[in-house]
Amino acid sequence: MEYVYAALLLEEAGKKIDEKAIMDVVKAAGIEPDEAQAKALIASLKGVDIKAVLKTAQAAPVQAAASAPAAPAKEEKKKEDNKEDQAKREEEAAGGLASLFGG
Repeated sequence: MEYVYAALLLEEAGKKIDEKAIMDVVKAAGIEPDEAQAKALIASLKGVDIKAVLKTAQAAPVQAAASAPAAPAKEEKKKEDNKEDQAKREEEAAGGLASLFGG
């Protein structure tokens, strides 16, 4: 994860993202750099527009937040179902009681 953060820092600083720069940032953070991980990250970032990816990622939480009100609606439906079940049980109980008294 620290390698991805290093790439994001370099992108934000407007610096070239290459193996040496990644390893320098990781080392500056106090982590012993691993050349293989730096190479793997650089390879996976080929052709990726980091700024575009970040814009897409920033939009995702908004969509998740928009769907959050759906949960209370389910609870309201559940409460309505429980009220209907309660009313039905009370009706059945009353009917059973009436039969005891010859009704």
